[in-house]
Amino acid sequence: MSLLAVHDLAVARGGLRTVEGVSFALAAGQALILRGPNGIGKTTLLRTVAGLQPPVAGRIDMPDDAVAYAAHADGLKGALSVAENLVFWAEVFGGGDVAGAMEAMDLTALADRPAAALSAGQKRRLGLARLLVARRPLWVLDEPTVSLDAASVARFADMVRGHLSGGGAALIATHIDLELDARVLDLTPFKARPALAARPAGFNEAFA
Repeated sequence: MSLLAVHDLAVARGGLRTVEGVSFALAAGQALILRGPNGIGKTTLLRTVAGLQPPVAGRIDMPDDAVAYAAHADGLKGALSVAENLVFWAEVFGGGDVAGAMEAMDLTALADRPAAALSAGQKRRLGLARLLVARRPLWVLDEPTVSLDAASVARFADMVRGHLSGGGAALIATHIDLELDARVLDLTPFKARPALAARPAGFNEAFA
């Protein structure tokens, strides 16, 4: 059974289509890596799958409350400590292993530090640890390794592998090789064709 099925999807940014005709499916235990040049529409597609904007065309099928989304903003409350941020999100999503999440992303020693006092890499690790307390089967991730050092990238990859082995799925836009057993979808062939400009009133094709 698919956790996510995308059918002939078209998405837009700023009123202009970016990609169209995109179809794929993800079952439990599967990961899909989105690739393509900057501006092709990876972020827009992920936001659409996550329900943050409507599709221009096509259909997205998934169970209710399936998605945990992580993008460029880490979604942290600066006045709360590392542990308090994770407790907050665990309560929002209905519970989760806060201690296990901190251990997975090497945050245990920082448990009492305010999020505002973390480095960029530490904030990113905390933002990703939030996925573990969300208890959502489908992770939708936009460039999740930004600001991470090599050791943290390896920890994150292990975290994704654990999620997949536990029956979850992941849709990830990244240019980093995470060494996952994953399919790759290059969005370049799905780049939307430029729309034809509207012809002015009284246009005569004979003089075109």
